[in-house]
Amino acid sequence: MESRVQIVAIAGAVALLVIVLELVRRRRLMERYALLWLLSAVVILGLAVWQDALKQLAEAMGILSAPNALFFVAVAFILFLLLHFSAAMSRLSDQSKVIAQRHAILEQRVRELEEAQHQRPIPPSREGEESLARWGR
Repeated sequence: MESRVQIVAIAGAVALLVIVLELVRRRRLMERYALLWLLSAVVILGLAVWQDALKQLAEAMGILSAPNALFFVAVAFILFLLLHFSAAMSRLSDQSKVIAQRHAILEQRVRELEEAQHQRPIPPSREGEESLARWGR
């Protein structure tokens, strides 16, 4: 592999590692998602540093150039991550729909209870307490 391509691949993988660790440190990325990104960065870094493994992988896949195999592996990891996040988004979308439905049901129940409470006649009592009861205090 050309040294320039190797340097770019190593720099990209190290940059990805640093960015992911910083996002986790700032609590902007959850650990379970960070593990996927860290795994992909480590694999890319390992293949960029260990040229023999990359050459063997390229030969096994029928790819003529080792750097092309490295980029193929990177794209494969990206596609895997996209699939994983699409599944997570689908699950969260379903959960959001259920929560919105439950919220609407609870709002309706509260509205019905408030209407039932206001329709009940107020028992005769002292004048000040009656006005406070009408205002909900």
